[in-house]
Amino acid sequence: MIFHSSTVLGFPRLVRVAACLAAGAVGGSDAMAQQPASAPPAGSSQEVHEAGPPRRIPRQQALTTAALDGSVREQVADGVMRPVGGARIQIKNLQTGQVSTTLTGGEGVFRFLLLLPGGYELRAEAEGYEALAIASISLNANEVVTLEIRLVPNGVAEGRSRLPRQPELGPPLPAEAAAMMGSYREFRHRLDSDPNYILELSPDVLPPISDVFNVVPNRWALEQPDYRRYRPSGEYIYTKPHWYDPFNRNRYKGDEPIWPSLLGQQVFLNVTASETTFIDGRKVPSPSDVSAAQAGSSQFFGRGEQFFLDQTFRFTFDLFHGDASFKPVDWRFRVTPEVSLNYLDVKELGIVGPDVRAGTTRLDSHVGFQEAFLEYKLHDLSPNYDFVSVRAGIQEFNADFRGFLFVEEQPGLRVFGDLKSDRLEYNAAYFNFLEKNTNSGLNTFSRRKQQVMLGNIYIQDFFFPGYTAEFLGAYNKDDGGLHYDDNGFLVRPAPIGSVINQGVGAISHSIQVGYFGWLGSGHIKRINITHAFYEAAGKDSFNPIAGKPVTVNAQMAAVELSLDRDWIRYRISTFYASGDRDPRNGRANGFDAIVDLPSFAGGLFSFWNREGIRLLGSGVSLTTDGSLLPNMRSNKNEGQANFVNPGIFLVNAGTDIDITPKLKGFVNFNYLRFMQTEPLEFVLFQSPIRHNIGEDFGAGVTYRPPLTENIILTGGASMLQPGQGFRDIYTGRTLFSVFGSAKLTF
Repeated sequence: MIFHSSTVLGFPRLVRVAACLAAGAVGGSDAMAQQPASAPPAGSSQEVHEAGPPRRIPRQQALTTAALDGSVREQVADGVMRPVGGARIQIKNLQTGQVSTTLTGGEGVFRFLLLLPGGYELRAEAEGYEALAIASISLNANEVVTLEIRLVPNGVAEGRSRLPRQPELGPPLPAEAAAMMGSYREFRHRLDSDPNYILELSPDVLPPISDVFNVVPNRWALEQPDYRRYRPSGEYIYTKPHWYDPFNRNRYKGDEPIWPSLLGQQVFLNVTASETTFIDGRKVPSPSDVSAAQAGSSQFFGRGEQFFLDQTFRFTFDLFHGDASFKPVDWRFRVTPEVSLNYLDVKELGIVGPDVRAGTTRLDSHVGFQEAFLEYKLHDLSPNYDFVSVRAGIQEFNADFRGFLFVEEQPGLRVFGDLKSDRLEYNAAYFNFLEKNTNSGLNTFSRRKQQVMLGNIYIQDFFFPGYTAEFLGAYNKDDGGLHYDDNGFLVRPAPIGSVINQGVGAISHSIQVGYFGWLGSGHIKRINITHAFYEAAGKDSFNPIAGKPVTVNAQMAAVELSLDRDWIRYRISTFYASGDRDPRNGRANGFDAIVDLPSFAGGLFSFWNREGIRLLGSGVSLTTDGSLLPNMRSNKNEGQANFVNPGIFLVNAGTDIDITPKLKGFVNFNYLRFMQTEPLEFVLFQSPIRHNIGEDFGAGVTYRPPLTENIILTGGASMLQPGQGFRDIYTGRTLFSVFGSAKLTF
């Protein structure tokens, strides 16, 4: 059964033909097959289309080859078709004799592309079916021929061949006709075949504007149709938008222009609101203090239990002009206020403040602006979205992949962009710091005498596909001055060593240190890799531990390797920060960062990384919260970098486990050692202090109920089993921490 189309199919007719193909339309009846190929069936009201002058999509080159495609199916019931997968389709060019063969896929579809125009012979075969042969198919240039082939199972054909023949039916069919037991339908569609169309384009051959597109005054206000009679429940298409729904065309989430009548159709507003509740119960080394209120507590070490609660509310208002797509924005104004309410409960006096009358609890609040900047795109550098932009104001910046050197939200001027289709990304920035609130870590409105300049460049596919390298240079100029934190403790200069000059007062000092780094992140074949190396060089005008000016020469290195096996990631890593062997020789060799927040070696699930440990008997900390470095610094946010410190060597092993798509687990182990203990011995007047810090164990989970970042629940526990060196400084008590956080985002 053959169906030929004698005219070029227009676009509406092509849509109807495609719908018939998708619905599994079957070939017509035998009576229809006997009609002439160029005329509709007798008595049909079908309109006869005459081929008009060829028209083609403007600026579309004509093709000189043809294509043949189609589907192979079996009729299993009236109007029900089943695809025949694995059928062998063979075509032969009748002029050249060239043979091409392909197999149908699981849906019974086959394709032949880039065929030479001419006559072809086709044969379709499948196991269990009678073969179908088409003696001649004509393919023209710039034409696609689509065949609907129906095969007949062998059993049906054999059953038909065994039926007794009546004499009036004539002799049986010849053997060559046995292969024609199946049927097929043929559809043809083509564009124009004029190869000089572009050179000889004239307006009279173009279709009317109304046939090409419709003018829509506001493309963002297209109404979605009501396609259900009853009110559905759950997630489904065509959801009506609401102001409280962040996922379905929300005007306040940047999905539509915020005020098109006044600001135009390319100005958007994205409002983000989040709240984070963080709870931490911990046991850390604490002094009992001589003025302790409890009798019998005159021992040097106190109980050390502490409870901390931090509740924050963060709101971001992002107004920008652009296309709301891949193209970088033309300009942007963003402001982010954050509110913090925090509570601390300890067992010993002198922890919440230097005045013991302050008791053992503290409730504090603060409001800070974490972002307030204006961004403007200076120039587009290529048609592949390469650009250069500038951003001025309070802004967030992370200098490297894992936060080893500089993670801050400070006022600054930043020039950034990309090159070579985003293969190269670069930043050049200058920051002039604000003071931080002590208990919340948020910005205040007071200036601090610290400036940071840095520049970095990221190179994608550096030697290996999937591996990105970063090269960085930074300069930290911290003039310090005299500063007490919000609880009344002296933090600049650090209250340790030669900090007071009799008759003059506290000796302030200036730090001028440059950093040079090579970092990388990505994968090399199956191995995921992250690495970092920093060299720090410069000077400190007066280090309080050394009691003199010092020159800085320190290093830091870190490597993490991981392997993904199904739903588990196995990782190992090591971290090294150089230490100072002689704290009094005028050379500072202990590495310290500007303001670090590393996500490394367990991160939040590591006791050593998360908890700050005070260096009892001094006014500084052994390590600050959110840092791997034992830098003997008074305060990470308000204190100054200290390069006379013991340094550290860490070995890590852990696993990240995708328990379910919504639940992820973490298991972590760290082994820690001091690189040099001479700075500790000098400050604590104690010798010897050995190198072994101890073992750090941690575990936790992260749960995302709706599989988005809108609700994130995190919980975990960690412990530090002291080694001999840690026992020399403190005691052999096991330190522990249990924490939980809940973050909700709109």
